[in-house]
Amino acid sequence: MADSKEKYYEAIGRRKTSVARVRLYEAGRSSFIVNDKKLDEYFKTATQSKVASDALKDAPSKFKISVKVYGGGLPAQAEAIRLGVARALIKFDESLRKDLKVLGFLKRDPRKKERKKFGLKKARRSPQWSKR
Repeated sequence: MADSKEKYYEAIGRRKTSVARVRLYEAGRSSFIVNDKKLDEYFKTATQSKVASDALKDAPSKFKISVKVYGGGLPAQAEAIRLGVARALIKFDESLRKDLKVLGFLKRDPRKKERKKFGLKKARRSPQWSKR
């Protein structure tokens, strides 16, 4: 974790039930820490680590990023981190907003699992009908 005296830009990203608190530090060399682990150690697949760091492609300088994420599964956590990083980048430099918006990184994905209703097996699946 980075020193608390350093200046940072903080933002929250959410997806399904995952919540990511992202802090962007302006640092000499870049690093990406998720829950006190390196990005590649936390996300086992390359796809998830790519999703989490997608918003940094347009960033002009190097950042030290620390993330605390909880809830949901790893794919949802990766998308929550991406949203948090994009929002923090906008606080750092407002001119990045247009590029991030075009890429779709500023839109919170609102889809959640639908709740199960009583009398049904799942959210919409009814029990099998039998004539007798």
